[in-house]
Amino acid sequence: MASASHLYAREEAARQRGFRRIAGVDEVGRGPLAGPVVAVAVVLPPGFSLPVDDSKALAARTRERLAEAMLADPGVEIGLGEVDAVGIDGMNILRATHAAMRLALLALSSPPDFALVDGLAVPGLPVPAEFLVKGDSRSASIAAASIVAKVHRDRFMVSQDGQWPGYGFARNKGYGTAEHLAALRRLGACPLHRRSFAPVRDALAPPPEQLEFGFAAGSER
Repeated sequence: MASASHLYAREEAARQRGFRRIAGVDEVGRGPLAGPVVAVAVVLPPGFSLPVDDSKALAARTRERLAEAMLADPGVEIGLGEVDAVGIDGMNILRATHAAMRLALLALSSPPDFALVDGLAVPGLPVPAEFLVKGDSRSASIAAASIVAKVHRDRFMVSQDGQWPGYGFARNKGYGTAEHLAALRRLGACPLHRRSFAPVRDALAPPPEQLEFGFAAGSER
């Protein structure tokens, strides 16, 4: 886990530039074959001390505990944005991710002064921003957003397991596991599936097999 001083350095630098309300923004769900892409914006209060870190570096139970603590803390402001499978198919996953990030910032109770955003530049954000590759391990605010986003999306996919049985959503969260791909071939797609993603397209309509013709040595073709 990164040191506290390291994780708060970006926030402190933004405050020294005159910004006060600083939101960390991260997303989860770009890679799955099913379910929404989810973005979260988090504004942490002064004195925030929970040991946040990149959600991928935390055990599931630790993520759950930290997310619950942040959701219950009236000083932590959280904005949620998501784009479902239909939206992803309509605009592509990169644009859908950017749209979810914009929605997350707009969903905060009041606009932040500045945003620290995980990844490469995002066009059209409603506030000035700094973009940090691997920001969830470089900024406490982004790490907090990554935790809430991961827990929110995982819970949603678990809730859909009974609605759409057979795909294993409670286990794979929509990612393209062998079990999930086999279910796609057996059951077809459900409304949660991203039909523009090649593994889904191929499972629903496999490309025709290429026939191989053998020719005897010396024969005419």
